[in-house]
Amino acid sequence: MTTRHGNTRLICQLSAAAVLVMSANAMADDAFSADSKWMTGDWGGERTKLIDQGIDIKADYVGEVGANLHGGYNHNKTARYSDQFGLGVALDLQKLWGWDNTQAKIQLTNRNGENISNDRVGDPRAGTLSSSQEVYGRGHMVRLTQLYIQHQFLDGKLDVKAGYFGEGEDFNTFPCDFQNLAFCGSQVGNWATNIWYNWPVSQAALRVKYNITPEFYAQIGAYNQNPSQLEHGNGFKLSGSGTKGTVLPVELVWSPQVNNLPGAYRVGYSQRPAPAADLREDINGQDAASTGQSYRVHDSKHGYWLVVQQQLTSHNGDASRGLNVAANATFHDKATNIVDNYQSLMFVYKGPFDARPKDDIGIGFARIHVNDQVKKNAELANAANNVSNFDNTLYAPLRNTEYNYELNYGIHVTNWLTVRPNLQYITHPGGVDKVDNALVAGLKIQSVF
Repeated sequence: MTTRHGNTRLICQLSAAAVLVMSANAMADDAFSADSKWMTGDWGGERTKLIDQGIDIKADYVGEVGANLHGGYNHNKTARYSDQFGLGVALDLQKLWGWDNTQAKIQLTNRNGENISNDRVGDPRAGTLSSSQEVYGRGHMVRLTQLYIQHQFLDGKLDVKAGYFGEGEDFNTFPCDFQNLAFCGSQVGNWATNIWYNWPVSQAALRVKYNITPEFYAQIGAYNQNPSQLEHGNGFKLSGSGTKGTVLPVELVWSPQVNNLPGAYRVGYSQRPAPAADLREDINGQDAASTGQSYRVHDSKHGYWLVVQQQLTSHNGDASRGLNVAANATFHDKATNIVDNYQSLMFVYKGPFDARPKDDIGIGFARIHVNDQVKKNAELANAANNVSNFDNTLYAPLRNTEYNYELNYGIHVTNWLTVRPNLQYITHPGGVDKVDNALVAGLKIQSVF
């Protein structure tokens, strides 16, 4: 099994080798040019030539700092750093091999570092519901995140994608311009406990999309749900051993122009027809925490979601600047899911200043509600263990609702580098009222090589 440090060395060696090759072919004024899309430039025109031939090499980096300024479970102040390297290639198989309307993608990722939320913001016995560093998670290891082929039929109306990838790439999709997890990426994957795996975990998958009109499409997918793929050392696992079921999402997506400004509206539903444990009841319908019997098992687990994104204004007629609003809501199976509902609202103003037309300002608000059955089960477990003191290590914290807030400013340093300082405020971390509200300072770095 590859060690954490071995994985880190591997991705660093791959990245270093890629940079050396890129630099060797780059014109001096291309690399690190503020106008280039890539830090390493156009490699003396070779990169554009490769793209024209159907080969788009992709390398990127995301790094995030989180520091607990005030409050939280542990008041000892510190800072934590986590990051992700990505290396991949997108292939246009029509250009390469003459396969009409066919594309493919291979993507590797490597995550490292620590998270301020785990033991400073949240009570480790309960954890936090969101995370102040969204890039943290799924192990310090190299993963195969994407390996798929995609083909369009019927003059582009029917789109089929098959291989290894995650649900959040196509369903409940959402950008990641904030640092707090409650405002970043597919939210169903954050709250559909042990069911829906977000980036960077891949699963054997099939997605079929049909474009009903240029603005409206419907899609359905089937994703192998295999918890063993989360285990350290299984980042390249392609076998089906350990499979627990299949996640079946469906979604309708409408992308209109409102006052000539873009929008996207999504509504979807997912079900996993496989066993899922009840949060409270035992096999006889009694309280499992009191009886000590095994929790009853349901034959499926489900949830649904709504996503709204709309640009509201332009800036002096420039549609690349202006106010954007977004909202997310998810609702989950009350019998089996720890979080039963979540809502968020975000505002982002792109190009707020004429002197900084590519910067942006963002503010977000999120509410994450823990299923009432979780709180009741914890109360019963504490009674069964005869503990009532919150400071007792055996005490199960009672959870209710966590609120997350973020204010950030995205500094467009170059076309290949954005630096995003931010402040986050977390009310009742983990949904635990007895944990002090926390103030976290963050810094997010996004770069494309």
